[in-house]
Amino acid sequence: MLRAILIAALLALPGLGPALPAAAATLGDDGLHKEEWFAITFRDLREDIEAAAGDGKRLALIFEQRGCIYCKKVHEEVLSDPQVRDYIKANFTMVQYNLYGDEEVIDLDGTALTEKSAARRWNILFTPTILFMPEQAPDDGGTAAQAAVAVMPGAFQKGTFLDMFTWVREKGYAGEEDFQRFHARRIQERAAAGVANTD
Repeated sequence: MLRAILIAALLALPGLGPALPAAAATLGDDGLHKEEWFAITFRDLREDIEAAAGDGKRLALIFEQRGCIYCKKVHEEVLSDPQVRDYIKANFTMVQYNLYGDEEVIDLDGTALTEKSAARRWNILFTPTILFMPEQAPDDGGTAAQAAVAVMPGAFQKGTFLDMFTWVREKGYAGEEDFQRFHARRIQERAAAGVANTD
């Protein structure tokens, strides 16, 4: 009985119930894979953080590049999964950046950059990379890289992806349990409940 209750409780958590088949990602004119729920903004980080907070969300920036096979994998196998998509949409404003793009970006210190110069300034070396921004823009300016509460470089499976977004949403970065320990605990909880881990 207790096991059935635990399984039901875990399946009710975002990202742990059965998933529907994923839809194929679409390509934009810039060669990047697109999600209809990604936010289109003026890429002024201070304004984007405030707008996300006004919606009760956190800002996440995802860097991608044309021809990136790992970006394609994330879009086709992870972001298109309804459980992942719905959790992120409910809790985050996700803005896509092109690692080699020329769109203007305004950093937290007011510096105007292109996407590609912002990527260099923020030490983005790999795609996809997700920068998780703080709940409020820092008063002292600085850069997005300095203000980020977490960085997720690489293509991960559904479980790791959801655990990272959950850890940030629950402000795990401010507590004693770092992400690796949080993720390991979540894997054990899913295994104990008989829920398949997709990590």
